Amino acid sequence: MESLRNPGGPRTPNTPDIRHDMSPNEATVFHALLHPEDIYDENGRYWADLPLGQRLKFVAKVDAQESKEETQSILSMFKQDPLSPFRFYLKNMVLPGAGLLLEGYVLFSIGNVRPLLQDTFPRCWKTFEICNETWTQAIDYLEIVGIIVGQILVGIVGDWMGRRWGLIQDAVIMFIGLLMLTSAWGVTQNGWVICYVWSLFFYGVGVGGEYPMTATSGMENAVGSGKISTKEDRLHRGRKVTSAFLMQGWGQFWNQVILILLLLIFHHGSGNPPYSKVAAQWTYRVSFAIPATGTLWLVYYRYYKMPSASKQLMISKKKSNITGYDTQSLKLTVTYFGPRLLATAGAWFANDVFFYGNKLFQNQFIAVITPDNKSVMVGWLYNLINVGVSLIGYYMASFFIDNKLYGRKWMMIVGFMADFILFVVPAFAYEFFTSPAHIHAFQAMYFLSSFFNQFGPNSVTFLVAAEVFPTPIRATAHGFSAAVGKLGALLAAVLYNYITTQQKFHIVPWFGLGGALLTWLFLPDTTGLDLKEQERRWSYIRAGREQEYHGIAIHPKHLSVWERLRGVGKNYDAKLDYGSKIAEMREEWVKYQESRHTEKEKPFEDDDDSEYSDHRAKNRRLKATVIAIATRRRSRR
Repeated sequence: MESLRNPGGPRTPNTPDIRHDMSPNEATVFHALLHPEDIYDENGRYWADLPLGQRLKFVAKVDAQESKEETQSILSMFKQDPLSPFRFYLKNMVLPGAGLLLEGYVLFSIGNVRPLLQDTFPRCWKTFEICNETWTQAIDYLEIVGIIVGQILVGIVGDWMGRRWGLIQDAVIMFIGLLMLTSAWGVTQNGWVICYVWSLFFYGVGVGGEYPMTATSGMENAVGSGKISTKEDRLHRGRKVTSAFLMQGWGQFWNQVILILLLLIFHHGSGNPPYSKVAAQWTYRVSFAIPATGTLWLVYYRYYKMPSASKQLMISKKKSNITGYDTQSLKLTVTYFGPRLLATAGAWFANDVFFYGNKLFQNQFIAVITPDNKSVMVGWLYNLINVGVSLIGYYMASFFIDNKLYGRKWMMIVGFMADFILFVVPAFAYEFFTSPAHIHAFQAMYFLSSFFNQFGPNSVTFLVAAEVFPTPIRATAHGFSAAVGKLGALLAAVLYNYITTQQKFHIVPWFGLGGALLTWLFLPDTTGLDLKEQERRWSYIRAGREQEYHGIAIHPKHLSVWERLRGVGKNYDAKLDYGSKIAEMREEWVKYQESRHTEKEKPFEDDDDSEYSDHRAKNRRLKATVIAIATRRRSRR
């Protein structure tokens, strides 16, 4: 065995790197390129193949090194320009999640505005003397129906016409919907309610499309479009997507803050009843007019500043010679990944019974923990605390979701089980926990349920519903999973109108237990998995050569319990896979050489534009060396 040197320092390759058909220099380059130091040890062993003790040390070492490099990069950016880290966060986390910020703002305003409308217009919203009760209840669920339509429709459009057009379409629909909400009115109050309901439905179509479009475009942007995976993908793909998703929490936060400020402004500096009809109308309408301006800017940004949002999808289609919708990939996905679809859709359904039930009817829960309160403002302030707790959960999820020792699957299971416990305990001791002496324990459980919902299934479902499926139908699968999830929200919206608060605590916990079981049995753990390797496995499946694939995408660590029981990972073989990768790279280079005079194509595209990463230049050098090696080998022939 030879001692080889690579750009990251001395490494002694193990069995997978022993090659008798290449020079030491070639072995060095291929080893460094195909065995990145953040997922392989110095002997070329994949991190999930290491014994537990070595795995713990390896993960801790990689995480510590990455944290150090990121801190140094941030400090360097700060020295050059104190605002540059903020601009980076704005560009890479806030802007990709701007649609979800607006979604969170408007969607959850329903539960916030309802108490104000009930107190101001009691004959319409409380006693239903002049308004149809069915229409007032429809506000809770017709918007969800709109979201379901948008998730399925835009999910298909996103895989058919591209991510960019799906993103633009969503922003336009949401902008028009906000104009409708701001100006909603009728000859009678019942007519106003009907107009309000249909405006929410229309807005919901745009909101629904944000789910598959934000998840897929954010993930594919993190992965990049080149032949070689990036460190950003391997270590921070989950963080990048969930950092965009958590803007939903900030939308809820700013909606509540703006409603509080508007009520104080239009109600003469007081938040106490009675509320005038004029103050309520101005508060309600201006609260919708404010995000309309932000949505109009979002239309501009997505049209003019996101020309490459569909790049990864177009590359995938080009490889398969597909121009429209890839129906073959859809059929193969159902055949090979049907249980994964059951996991993502079923877990999302279970989660949304929790999540939307909590948010849409939060005023009822808060009424329980503040039994003597008559002011809308007090309920809003309590909700602001709840949203703050949720935001901590969002950020905790973003921080831990890429940790190889915890990651997606465990985060979702723990979150589901925590919510199950936090809801089932007060269910069987409701009178005890809602009594004045123990109300603070009830408050703690309610707020903790919000925390674990975000630091668990709500964040993870959004990520994995796109991550565990191949690029050609990723938006469709995500949209379908999200739509099934919204059926859970619809169930909560309808069911909660007919049962008491205590009965809600009797029914809801079991969805948490069911979600945990579905996750454990059918969901693979993609934490730490190179997503390009998953795409590589997909190319084998699509070509009808599944048995010839031996890579890490079928490592037992990255398969569900169900897939392992079915023997999906039986062909995993690190040594065979290493040889296959080398052969594939050489073959691609030969094809490139043969077509370079007729096609303007690069053999290895630069796919890392991260301002924090300094491995970009090293990747370029390695790629250039591979090109040189392939050129020399071809000249020998």
